[in-house]
Amino acid sequence: MSENFAEVGRKAPDFTLQTEKGEIWRLSDHLGSVVTLLFYPQNETLVCTKQMCSVRDHWNDYVETKSVIAAVSPGNCEEHLNFSAKYNLPLNILADQNRVITRVYGYHWLFPLNFMRTIVVIDARGILRTRQTMLRAFRPSDRQVITEILRARGDALTQKYENLRSERRKFSDV
Repeated sequence: MSENFAEVGRKAPDFTLQTEKGEIWRLSDHLGSVVTLLFYPQNETLVCTKQMCSVRDHWNDYVETKSVIAAVSPGNCEEHLNFSAKYNLPLNILADQNRVITRVYGYHWLFPLNFMRTIVVIDARGILRTRQTMLRAFRPSDRQVITEILRARGDALTQKYENLRSERRKFSDV
């Protein structure tokens, strides 16, 4: 795959976008935390609205994962702010007006971007752990997304454990 696209198992490309409130949101500012990005095609469409409202309805479950969760969609900050307020959405919606970041993370070899929805989970080290792309008529279940977040957290904890164990062995060998 071209280096212009995010690949599972590799460092997630950094980016900066504005939130629905016009604040700067930079991926690299969240290094050290699992980051979940919910790319959706458009505000106020049937499936996209259902997806975002479902995240809202299961927000406590998402918060328990300790992941930073943000949605990414074309449109401007004002449109996202109105959409967020109308449905009382608890997460940031990042404005990717020209779909530059969506193109990097939501690439599909066959279908155009406006037909696709993508879920991305990036681990605490900045490695892309999950990239699930589907046609816009479908959406993942919250349980599916939360499972992927927990898997990324578990992998990070396993790595920490292995590092500590390795350090302990070095210390005991001295």
